[in-house]
Amino acid sequence: MSHRIVILGGGYAGVTAANRIARRLDGAEVTLVNERATFVERVRLHQVAAGESLASRPLRELVRPGVDVVVGRAGRIDLERRQVVLDGGAESEPAPLPYDTLVYALGSVAAPGPDDAVALATADDAWWARDRVAELVAEHGTVAVVGGGLTGIEAATELAERHPAVRVRLVSDVEPGPWLSHRAQGHLRRVFHGLGIEVAGGSVADVRDGSVRLTDGRVVGAGLTLACTGFAVPAVARDSGLAVDEVGRIRVDRTLRSVSHPDVYAVGDAAVPQLPNGRPFRMACATALPMSAAAGAAIADRLAGRRPTGLRFRYVNQCVSLGRRNGVIQAVAADDHPHRIVLTGAVAARYKETVVRGATWFTAHPGPNRPVPRTRV
Repeated sequence: MSHRIVILGGGYAGVTAANRIARRLDGAEVTLVNERATFVERVRLHQVAAGESLASRPLRELVRPGVDVVVGRAGRIDLERRQVVLDGGAESEPAPLPYDTLVYALGSVAAPGPDDAVALATADDAWWARDRVAELVAEHGTVAVVGGGLTGIEAATELAERHPAVRVRLVSDVEPGPWLSHRAQGHLRRVFHGLGIEVAGGSVADVRDGSVRLTDGRVVGAGLTLACTGFAVPAVARDSGLAVDEVGRIRVDRTLRSVSHPDVYAVGDAAVPQLPNGRPFRMACATALPMSAAAGAAIADRLAGRRPTGLRFRYVNQCVSLGRRNGVIQAVAADDHPHRIVLTGAVAARYKETVVRGATWFTAHPGPNRPVPRTRV
């Protein structure tokens, strides 16, 4: 019987892992499970929310021949029987998917936020926000973006650049871009000023009746509130009994193998390897791609009877788009601390666009490794 490999999640991490495994292994059955049939460029959702039209690519166009794509949602993992139970919703429950090796790449979801705010974590979120933004353009209305991290900064600048008639307010309890160097933060402030973005400091109490209420009693009016306050991970891993950290990410070793269940690997936002200094990897496409390639290589090596080398990774920079014509490229040390070196302006915007395009290309072409025959598990 062929070795059955099931990958849960069809984002950057899952597609990369599926293609790396299929490229390196002859004779294995590789199945990619995702709740939608198309690939979502999650790093572009702020562009979609601002009104840009982006091409939709079927997953089957991105995966290598021999990778089977199943459209479905993982409800739970039966670790004892080694099978994935899919969520059938209102319909009858689909037959479980058996596996010999499982790759968990379910990524992350929006962290809990105000009930009346829209997150930018899924394609559906971005499409809904796009329609509402179009209404606000006609009304000369206001959009409030809650959160001073990467998603909040990119959403606010994209909206302000594309729709000058819309008033954009960024609400954050920290200085926007707190991980950036002083020079990069200075550029960020200048861009905000040039685009007319208002920054309101403070913590959000709730969002209702077209306004954001802060804990100090202030009220920020808005026809649309985007919650960009971070990410959490699905509960499937924890609920299934895998060893996870305090936020639910699967604990893995250097080869991305679960520390509690050796037939399970985890990659992307849902996994938690450690940097040499003990800091966890950040949830990012830049982390997911090398993790997924390393996991795919480790699985192929073990099935071929070789000792896997494991993940070798260091950070180089962090890219921030500030609309389509501006950006910040922050050079960082191997442990992700910022250097003084910063690239800004139109050159940085082009650099970021090249990185985003390259990430999608890499998912379909994750390395030159030749196929190897399986000898033993």
